[in-house]
Amino acid sequence: MLKMKSTCERCRAALTLSEQAYICSYECTFCPDCTEALSQRCPNCQGDLVLRPPRTRSPTEAPSLGFKAKLEDFLYRA
Repeated sequence: MLKMKSTCERCRAALTLSEQAYICSYECTFCPDCTEALSQRCPNCQGDLVLRPPRTRSPTEAPSLGFKAKLEDFLYRA
């Protein structure tokens, strides 16, 4: 799962889940201003910085589904 970092690695600007941010294949995260200043190139791995997909909420806020939910139900019911 993609780790959604909450700050730019260069300037430490706050980045929310739905804000525009750029990442490389190692998930280094940069704000749009720093990405432009870096010519869309990650200073850590030299990979391309691409637009990070937005999220509307954290995975921990999502309801539990599937096996994990069944296991939790079983464990807490007993």
